Amino acid sequence: MTTYTPMIQQYLQVKADYQDAFLFFRLGDFYEMFFDDAIKASQELEITLTSREGGGAERIPMCGVPHHSAANYIEQLVERGYKVAICEQTEDPKQAKGVVKREVVQLITPGTMMEGKNLSDKENNYIATISLFADEQFGFAYSDLSTGESKATLLKGIDSLLNELSLSGAKEVVISDDFSKEYQKRLQERGTLTLSIENDLDEKDVHVPLLQGIQEQQLRSTVVRLFNYLYRTQKRSLDHLQPVSTYVIDQFMKIDYFSKRNLELTETIRSKGKKGSLLWLLDETKTAMGGRLLKQWIDRPLLNKEEIEYRQNLVETMIGHYFERQDLREKLKEVYDLERLAGRVAFGNVNARDLVQLKKSLQQVPIIQQIVASFGSKEAMRLAEDLDPCEDITDLLERAIVENPPLSIKEGNIILDGYHPELDSYRDASRNGKTWIAQLEREEREKTGIKSLKIGYNRVFGYYIEVTRANVHLLQEGQYERKQTLANAERYITPELKEKESLILHAEEKMVELEYEIFTTIRETIKEYIPRLQNLAKTVSTLDVLQCFATVSEDRRYVKPVFSSDRTLSIKNGRHPVVEKVMNAQSYVANDCAMHKDRELLLITGPNMSGKSTYMRQIALTSILAQIGCFVPADEAALPLFDQVFTRIGAADDLISGQSTFMVEMLEARNALLHATNNSLILFDEIGRGTSTYDGMALAQAIIEYIHHEVGAKTLFSTHYHELTVLAEELPSLSNVHVSAMEQNGKVVFLHKIKEGAADKSYGIHVAQLAELPEALIERAQELLTSLEQKDQFAGEAAVAVIEKPVMKAEIAEEEAQLSFFETEEKKPQKVISTKEKQIVNKLKDLDILEMTPMQALNTLYELHKKVRNDR
Repeated sequence: MTTYTPMIQQYLQVKADYQDAFLFFRLGDFYEMFFDDAIKASQELEITLTSREGGGAERIPMCGVPHHSAANYIEQLVERGYKVAICEQTEDPKQAKGVVKREVVQLITPGTMMEGKNLSDKENNYIATISLFADEQFGFAYSDLSTGESKATLLKGIDSLLNELSLSGAKEVVISDDFSKEYQKRLQERGTLTLSIENDLDEKDVHVPLLQGIQEQQLRSTVVRLFNYLYRTQKRSLDHLQPVSTYVIDQFMKIDYFSKRNLELTETIRSKGKKGSLLWLLDETKTAMGGRLLKQWIDRPLLNKEEIEYRQNLVETMIGHYFERQDLREKLKEVYDLERLAGRVAFGNVNARDLVQLKKSLQQVPIIQQIVASFGSKEAMRLAEDLDPCEDITDLLERAIVENPPLSIKEGNIILDGYHPELDSYRDASRNGKTWIAQLEREEREKTGIKSLKIGYNRVFGYYIEVTRANVHLLQEGQYERKQTLANAERYITPELKEKESLILHAEEKMVELEYEIFTTIRETIKEYIPRLQNLAKTVSTLDVLQCFATVSEDRRYVKPVFSSDRTLSIKNGRHPVVEKVMNAQSYVANDCAMHKDRELLLITGPNMSGKSTYMRQIALTSILAQIGCFVPADEAALPLFDQVFTRIGAADDLISGQSTFMVEMLEARNALLHATNNSLILFDEIGRGTSTYDGMALAQAIIEYIHHEVGAKTLFSTHYHELTVLAEELPSLSNVHVSAMEQNGKVVFLHKIKEGAADKSYGIHVAQLAELPEALIERAQELLTSLEQKDQFAGEAAVAVIEKPVMKAEIAEEEAQLSFFETEEKKPQKVISTKEKQIVNKLKDLDILEMTPMQALNTLYELHKKVRNDR
């Protein structure tokens, strides 16, 4: 290192503490990068890679970006999961001895972005932390630095942790350096995550107000790890951080990662975008903070009936006050993002335009308060009382900040006249001085008779009188003092002009400095109001989501659901909310659903494309809508409170972790079967189709029986295995329903109507015909189907026999007795048992039925049957 120049040595010393980040090293008007950082950044940002001498034997790779446009480059790197350390000059170069002092002033990471296009208005930007304790107990906390919101919980098991991490959508996770490598791999399998290290678990004075109410030491240490990381990397005031809100996952309806994806709650499976999701359907919010809260409510439906009904009552009230609700929506449009404005105030990166937005937002609050109070219900009155107009801030900003301030806070023209007497005096001096100079110019033109004489200014020479060379002879000797000679003119000064110059320049310099001081004082004053602003933001965002529910419910003809105490589910003319919106509402076929203690499990049959999956999903979405407090798409709805929703819908590989479609299917089924209770909702679509027919049929039946006997959850199970419909005769809580279809002129017509009973056929070839497969292929498929249907039915009957009822240990004796019919026949004198038949009987006796797969059983039966027929 001693061979490098002092500046490169300084760079390497700083870089040593930020090995996992790009170091933006400030040199003049550029942020420079060197060595490996330069090589990698030039590739990622597509900027020119150069080199420079650094004192060593070889030239050092180097690239850089202008400091005024660095934000765009930083955003690009952070969006790709990188970290960027900003290293600034921390002393005046004019007073520096040797190399100017520099140090990192902020570490920007995916989880700590405070502004920029990567920070979506209607999405939180969470950074999370995980602590691992004994017995696979995890501490989990996450915070949105842009809003100051923080939450924490204790979780049992890696699956619960992964599910919560997925729900949070965190882009960065802070862990200890000894965190399990196996678990780190599991974390990153779920998506692109930036992993960061923090080992400091010491509680500090600044943590005291943030940790109030947290008693569990494991939870405290988890939260402290996160806050220590934030304070260490951001290196500034974080006064907007709110006290941590603790929660228990059992307080909300659990929707695991797979189910959230399958139901397309916040993004679609195909495009990963918002359009086509439940969030897209519902989002009629008018504020950014309302949009974020809506997503949080969808992720965590309520279990508390009183809380749900509180929301429902407000939605009902707003539906009944159409004109007032429209006024509310118009006023909410004028409310900016109070949460993030408060965060920017605390963070120190707020500008004057942000404060104007804050002022305009607060000016709407008294009007919003009046509108909400006019709704008249007790719930609305409570919300109106919670709206804090923060009049002191509004008054301060109305008196202090100009209406259209510049972006920069260090160039003046921010503060209104009349707000600060000293600033007014400087402005008066500056304005009067410039007026005096304009007057002087006129007087000198008259005095000298030189019409082209002008008084100008530049930063090097200050104010001057300029006379063209052709008119210099008109000046009297000694009239002006020569200052500068140009090619075509001479520039002069006078003692009087120099005196006014000093006054004007001093006033302007002081004016800019004083405006910045006044602005920072205003910012510090507003900091004291941050808790009030955050409480106001919560109330406004709640109002916004509720008016959104009311608007959607009225526009789309939703009804207020009721909650049953006996676990009854009864939906009249229910619809899938998203499909209905995408389609013409008039063409959507509504369907009923009835489930109660004697009808807990619906086995749904019917052809592909007929609407089985849509029907299943609409039941789940209706339940979720009800439990977030919204009305539901139906004519009537009585629902139980579901504690969990599990789904197995659609085919998906998990190639990253090496899992096939069928393995994913089995894992999702396992998750439901292990964790569901009798208060849960299970949706299983085509379970078992990823393996052979008889394996799949056997698995499907076993799963149905397990749910029926062991779990007792409300379950919708769709299948193409029509053989399973006989289970309705054996399982008292199972009922068959089907999606109706009809043939018309040799083509299938889907009616999309759910009817009682089992479907009579699958219409698979008809669906292929609708998909416009080649006509020759369709004809050949029909021939093969006819041939198969006309063949001996014994194999099919044997398969049904194997799958229809699993052989239990207690039934072995009975089966053996039934299989000994050959021996009973032997007692009849007229019948002689052949040697081959005896061999068959002996082989049957030797079979270990419990160890055979359905396919093995089918093949064995077929072989034995073939031998018997050939012998005859």
